[in-house]
Amino acid sequence: MSSSSRKRGTARSRSKPFDAFIEELSRLALIGPEERAFLARGLKSPEVRDFLAADEAPPTRTKPTAAAGSGSDALAKRARKAGLVRQTGDGAFHVKSGPETVHWGYLWSAAEPVLRVTPGATVTIDTVSHEGLLEDQGDPVGFFERFGIPKAEVLADAVAIYAKVQHSGAGPHVVSAPIYVEGAEAGDVLAVHVLAAEPRVPYGVNSARLGKGTLPAEFALNRSIVIPFDMDARVARFAPGIEIPLKPFFGIMATGPALTLGKLNSAPPGPFGGNIDLNELTVGATLYLPVHVPGALFMTGDGHAAQGDGEVNLTAIETSLTGTFRLDLLKRKFWTLPRAETATHWITMGLHESLDEAMRIAVRETVKFLGEAHGLEAADAYALASVAIDFEVTQNVDGVKGIHAMIPKAIFKRA
Repeated sequence: MSSSSRKRGTARSRSKPFDAFIEELSRLALIGPEERAFLARGLKSPEVRDFLAADEAPPTRTKPTAAAGSGSDALAKRARKAGLVRQTGDGAFHVKSGPETVHWGYLWSAAEPVLRVTPGATVTIDTVSHEGLLEDQGDPVGFFERFGIPKAEVLADAVAIYAKVQHSGAGPHVVSAPIYVEGAEAGDVLAVHVLAAEPRVPYGVNSARLGKGTLPAEFALNRSIVIPFDMDARVARFAPGIEIPLKPFFGIMATGPALTLGKLNSAPPGPFGGNIDLNELTVGATLYLPVHVPGALFMTGDGHAAQGDGEVNLTAIETSLTGTFRLDLLKRKFWTLPRAETATHWITMGLHESLDEAMRIAVRETVKFLGEAHGLEAADAYALASVAIDFEVTQNVDGVKGIHAMIPKAIFKRA
């Protein structure tokens, strides 16, 4: 290596902590786009010069395809070699579930990406539910056999994950390895369009656990039940005479948390999304997730066949799902919390350990949205939120509780 090359390498290594510091200030909305650009120029590193040049260039839309990028591709290569990742079409990919393509119990932005794509790509991801794999349940084959589920209907990848993947996080969930979206950076928003969500097995699990749920003192027990599905009728048969329509959705859809947060318990949701457990995010919905790290690092898991608002006893009908997502990128939005959209509603959210404070945050997010999207003054937006918008409990059991606001599109008439 030449002397000049060593000097360039030294300059780059020194700039990284400052880059991360600037990104964190931006993520926390302590500086705006102009201040961020000013600070970045002062570093005069090659990375910053490249970033500014790209930022000043006119936006382009490229054909979705696999994309190479910086950082380690070791996991992606292993997964392709194992047949767990493959390209299925022009800008379309399939990530299968297996020990190489999941992690257990945490969200972490230092986890290696399993696939790199450009914005607009469509990715199908097989997921595995944690229910039937947890420490108090035993091995999945034995657990499900106790409820009359034959071995042939227990997913082979669930058995392999139980045997080979270390449950190294504080949370229960089996989470897909990150997908790196080229061009995504802190301050952007990842638009996750849910194109499909389908159960991989004809059953799901509901569990209550000691010290958890909304009424822990009244239901001091560990209890799991397996609920069979009628896939033709699209219902879960909870009990004789009680049928629940299947409405599959993913409890966890996340971007990578800020690197300063380290390895996070998979259970509490946050500004990165995560375990939001919002039952409106069925097929046709779009979840908008703030980006905190380069590449966005999209992750998913915690499949649900159906769930009531509140998820009061701790879990939904937990099941393994296959989902298909289109990943689009909205540049330089600087949102602080996730938002969502369905065919009929916009959705804003409040997340906090206190349900009262989560409500306040959801109202503030709604007032902000109505000002940005519809030009309402704050007092008018506050009034509209009171007379026309439903604020619902997303979930009350994940440590960080959720309130979501259902903003009906139909009340906004176009001239």
